Amino acid sequence: MGAFPQTIHFIGTNTPRQQEYATGALEVEGTIPAAIDGAFFRAVPDNAHAPMFEDDIALNHDGMIARFDISGGKASFAIQYVETERYRLEKAAGHALFGRYRNPFTDDPSVAGKDRTVANTTPVWHGGQLFMTKEDGRGYEVNPHTLETVGRWDYEGKLRSQTFTAHPRIDPDTGELFFFGYEAGGLCDLNVAYCIADKDGNLVSEQWFEQPYCSTIHDFVITEHYAIFPLFPTLADLDRLKAGGAHWAHHQDLPSWLGIMPRYGKVSEMQWVKGPVGVSCFHEVNAFEDGDTIHVDLCLTNTNAFQFMREAGGVHIDQREIQGALTRWSVDMSAGELAIAERPIGPPGDLCRVEDAAQGKPYDRAWYLSMNPQAKGPPMLGGPVGANFNCMLRINPQTGQLAMMETPPGAAISEPAHVVSPEPGHGGWLLTVIDIPNGPPGAGHPADYSSELWVVEADAIERGPIARVKTGKPLRSQVHGTWVARDKLAASKRQG
Repeated sequence: MGAFPQTIHFIGTNTPRQQEYATGALEVEGTIPAAIDGAFFRAVPDNAHAPMFEDDIALNHDGMIARFDISGGKASFAIQYVETERYRLEKAAGHALFGRYRNPFTDDPSVAGKDRTVANTTPVWHGGQLFMTKEDGRGYEVNPHTLETVGRWDYEGKLRSQTFTAHPRIDPDTGELFFFGYEAGGLCDLNVAYCIADKDGNLVSEQWFEQPYCSTIHDFVITEHYAIFPLFPTLADLDRLKAGGAHWAHHQDLPSWLGIMPRYGKVSEMQWVKGPVGVSCFHEVNAFEDGDTIHVDLCLTNTNAFQFMREAGGVHIDQREIQGALTRWSVDMSAGELAIAERPIGPPGDLCRVEDAAQGKPYDRAWYLSMNPQAKGPPMLGGPVGANFNCMLRINPQTGQLAMMETPPGAAISEPAHVVSPEPGHGGWLLTVIDIPNGPPGAGHPADYSSELWVVEADAIERGPIARVKTGKPLRSQVHGTWVARDKLAASKRQG
C-alpha cells in the first residue's frame, strides 16, 4: 500500500501524525498547582509507514512515547518514536515490512524471526526506569529525560518469557512489581509466566503455568495475599494465523475464568473458577480482600468491545448494542466449591484508574471513562473501537455514588493519570488529554481538532479543569499513561 486506508483506524484521533518534536512552554489557561512537578508519559500509537494491508488496525501501529513535563506552573511537550527492532527495520527499508496484527505469517520474508512488537500500549515506571510495553513482546526501555530508546528489556538476560504484560501491578507498600506474560513460550503457546521484580527492578521470581485456553490476558490484579488472572473467551488459533487470519477471535459460547493463586506462592496452587459465558473485559479497576472474600472490580461487557475480534469469531453485534457495567466479581475463598458472585456497581465504561496507594487494597474512589448520555452531537471518531469516550466518572465503589466531568460537545477524552497532593486531606489531581473539535461537532473534517491537557481536582471532577494546557495541535489517540514525580525522575537510572 502507498497510502493510509480511510477506515476507523486511520481517521479522527487515529489520523497518522508521524511527527517527532519538542516544544517550549505551552499556553496555560488557569493555574497549574505548584505541587504538580514531574512528567506525564503517554503511549501513542502512530504509523511511521502506510500499512501492508487495507484492514490494518490501530493496535498494530508504531509506538510513540509522549511527555508533558510540568514544573513551576508551566508545561512543555515532547514526542518521539520508540525505536523497536521493527521500527528500525522498516525505517531502513522506507516502507512497512510487518503485516497483520500479531500474525508473523503475513510479514515480508526479510523480517522472519525478528521482533514484531511495536511497544505502543503502556508506559511503565519501576525501579528507576521507564519502559514502553505491549503484551506481544518484551518491553523497551526509554530514557525519561531524552525519550531516546535504550533497548529491549529482559532483566539483564534473566527473563525467560518472550512477552511482558502492558498492565503490571505495583504493591504500594513493598514497591514490588507483579507482572506476567501470556503466550510466554511463543505464538499461541498456552503458557503464562508469572513474575515478581523487587523495588529496585531485579527479577526475583518467574513461574510458568498453562491457561485453560489461549486467551488475551490484557490485565490482572493483586490483593494482599493473592494474584488473580481474569480470562475471557477471545482466543488465538495457530491454524487461523497460518492461513493469514486474525490473531484473536471472540467465542460467545465459551466461559470466562478466574485463576487465583497466592501471590508469593507456587503456580501449582492456582485455583480456576468458572465465570459467565461470552463476556469480555480488558481492564480491571482494582481488587481487594474482605475477610475470606476476594472482590475484583472490572469493566465488563457482554461481548468483546473490538469489532474485528467479534467478527473473526462470527459474532455480529452492532457496537451500539453492546451492554456492560462496572462490575464486581466476588469469590469466597473459604467455600468448599469456589464460585463467582456478580453484581453491577456502576455505569459502563473503561480506561480506569485508582490512586497508586490503593492498589490491591479496599478503596473508596476510582475514575474511568464513559459516554455521556446527555452529550450533544456524535462522539469523536478514533480510538481502538472507532468512537472515543466523551466524559469521565468518579465512583465510590462501596456506595455507587457518582460524579461526572463533561467535555465540550463532540470532544474526546483520554485515560487520566493521578497526581498525589502533599497536602493532608487533599485528594490530588487528575491529568487527562481532551481533543476538542475546531467547529461544531461533526461539521468539519474528523481530523480537525485541537488537543489540550486538563488538570482536574480528583475529588471535584464535576467542576471541570482548574488549568488547560493548549498544545495547538491535534494529538493522536493515547492508549495508557503514567505520572512520574520529579524526585523519581531525578533518581532515575538513566539521566539526560
